[in-house]
Amino acid sequence: MTLIWRHLLRPLCLVTSAPRILEMHPFLSLGTSRTSVTKLSLHTKPRMPPCDFMPERYQSLGYNRVLEIHKEHLSPVVTAYFQKPLLLHQGHMEWLFDAEGSRYLDFFSGIVTVSVGHCHPKVNAVAQKQLGRLWHTSTVFFHPPMHEYAEKLAALLPEPLKVIFLVNSGSEANELAMLMARAHSNNIDIISFRGAYHGCSPYTLGLTNVGTYKMELPGGTGCQPTMCPDVFRGPWGGSHCRDSPVQTIRKCSCAPDCCQAKDQYIEQFKDTLSTSVAKSIAGFFAEPIQGVNGVVQYPKGFLKEAFELVRARGGVCIADEISCRPLPREEVNQIHEDCKHMGLLVGRGSIFSQTFRIAPSMCITKPEVDFAVEVFRSALTQHMERRAK
Repeated sequence: MTLIWRHLLRPLCLVTSAPRILEMHPFLSLGTSRTSVTKLSLHTKPRMPPCDFMPERYQSLGYNRVLEIHKEHLSPVVTAYFQKPLLLHQGHMEWLFDAEGSRYLDFFSGIVTVSVGHCHPKVNAVAQKQLGRLWHTSTVFFHPPMHEYAEKLAALLPEPLKVIFLVNSGSEANELAMLMARAHSNNIDIISFRGAYHGCSPYTLGLTNVGTYKMELPGGTGCQPTMCPDVFRGPWGGSHCRDSPVQTIRKCSCAPDCCQAKDQYIEQFKDTLSTSVAKSIAGFFAEPIQGVNGVVQYPKGFLKEAFELVRARGGVCIADEISCRPLPREEVNQIHEDCKHMGLLVGRGSIFSQTFRIAPSMCITKPEVDFAVEVFRSALTQHMERRAK
């Protein structure tokens, strides 16, 4: 993980209308011509696109034995998706295979980390070549790949961001950023949004303002929360307040060049600066788009103005890019299960896991996207039918 640069895949949001007949987009089979459009009934399982990869035969621990070991020897904090968690065996590009040989389209990219797909042959070849040359070294020695990577990464960044810190995780990157902000400013106080997720280490827990990650033990001294400028669920905001194609249905009287909600949230931010921190501060952490809190995009111009206020107080601004109206959790659970049964794996987000996080790998194809949309539409249609009953 790098401190300066953390990759963000844009999440998608699906909107459903009333139940209707579903239309199946044609898929391109390997070596065949385009087929005709297929009409789907409400409960027809969408046809999965073909895959020319054959997984190895699973020959490891049985499912029940895995459950026993998990219960006996692994942290009870570790949670898994689905009522019957998947026992994954192998991955290939955008596909995952479980121990029983079932195939799934991974629309979550290994929790938004495998951006080029699973076991990509080009990545595998480079990794195997490096493992054959040198397994491990340290910063006390030089090794060209690290320097080549740093130079290429720095070339993508704007001035004056030219120094790269290579660390092991996002939490470590944020801890280092906290330390650097405080050392640079000689101040302690750091501000972050309510609903923000910046890690679960002892220090970054102070920046993280999601109840499920908080502990009864003290931690994160000098960290202060402030209101999240959420135009979707917050007290102010409407359909003209942000640039995203996915908008809240709430109306507002904002003009294209003047967002009243932004001004209201800036006043709340100023109030935090006036009442909750010292006159000089160390910094301000913000996700450009909140992920764990449900893919929250702020009003247009908010971050720019907030950054100016922070810098006027001697603080530095840290943009922490991470992996983004909720339904009741039980209903989301059922939709999630329905997608899995039809061969589609998606992620979960928001404070109570009531938001779907969709971030497919870059090797995804249009037929596979069509399949995923049909699965989602089918699962949501079944959900609407259950609600109607």
